[in-house]
Amino acid sequence: MNPIFGLDLGGTKIEGVVLKSKTDPSVLARLRLPTESVGGYQHIIEQIAKVVASLEKETGAKAPYIGIGTPGTHDPIVNTHKNSNTTCLNGQPFKFDLAKRLGVEVRMANDANCFAAAEAHIGAVRDHFPKGAEVVFGVIMGTGVGGGLVVNDKVINGRQGIAGEWGHNFLDASGGVCYCGKIGCVEQVISGPSLERHYKSLTGNSLKLKDIFSRLETDDAARQTKAHLIHFFGKGMGSIINMIDPDAIVLGGGVGNIAELYTEGVEEVKKNIFNGRLDTVFLKPKLGDSAGVFGAALL
Repeated sequence: MNPIFGLDLGGTKIEGVVLKSKTDPSVLARLRLPTESVGGYQHIIEQIAKVVASLEKETGAKAPYIGIGTPGTHDPIVNTHKNSNTTCLNGQPFKFDLAKRLGVEVRMANDANCFAAAEAHIGAVRDHFPKGAEVVFGVIMGTGVGGGLVVNDKVINGRQGIAGEWGHNFLDASGGVCYCGKIGCVEQVISGPSLERHYKSLTGNSLKLKDIFSRLETDDAARQTKAHLIHFFGKGMGSIINMIDPDAIVLGGGVGNIAELYTEGVEEVKKNIFNGRLDTVFLKPKLGDSAGVFGAALL
C-alpha cells in the first residue's frame, strides 16, 4: 500500500486526508482542525503539523510527501507565497518552511488547481471520459472566481504560478475596480457578490444569489441578472476555450450550481468561440467539498 496524504488549507479550517493510493482513492483517514490564522504565520504551520501527525498516527503510515492546496499560490521565481486572502502567508517562503517543519517534500498548488485535479482524476471528468481527458479546466465561481488547469493528468502551475487565473482577466468595465487593482475583471462581473450587486443596482434591494434566482418567474430584475450572467459567462468561457480548447470544463462554486449555465450558458459560449460547433463538455462537479483535499493528495 502506498497511501497519499493531502491537505486543504482554508481561512478557517485545515482539512487533511489519507487516500489508499492514486488508483484506489479510498479514504483511510480524514481530519479537520481550525486554521486559527489570527495566531500568525508560524502558528498556521504548527496547526498543519498537528493534522499530519494525527493522520500518520491514525493510519500507521508515514507521509512520503504532502500535497497541499492553498489560498493564493507559490511563486516559483522568488520562492514566496502570494495572492492569498490569508494575508500572513504572503511574502513568506511558506512551501519551504512547511517542508522543513514536516521533514518531507511538499507539493503545493492553489485550491482551484486542486479542484480541477480531483475532478479530472477521480471525479466528473473521469466518469465522462473513462480513459481520461487531455485538457481539463476547473472553474470555481463563488465569492471569487478562480480556475485550474490540468493537462494529461498534470496540474499546470505556470512560470509565475498563476496558470488558470481567468478570474483576473478583463471581461467588462462595468465590473468596476477589482481588489487586485485592475478594472473589469471576470470576478467583478460574474462572481456571486457581483451578481448580487447587479441586482441591487436594478432594484435597490439586497438579496442573496439563491433568492434572486428563485424569483425568475415573477421578478424582471432577477431575469435581467440572469441574462447578465449568461451573457458574460459566454464571453468569459469563450476566451478560455479559444485559448486552451479543453475537453471538459467543470463548474464549481455556488454560482456553478445555477442550472441555466449548462443550457443557456453553453449556448452563449457557442457564440464566442472560433469554431463552427462546441465540443467542449460542461460538467457539474462530483466530489463537492472533498474535491480540494482529494486534489491535494493527488498532487
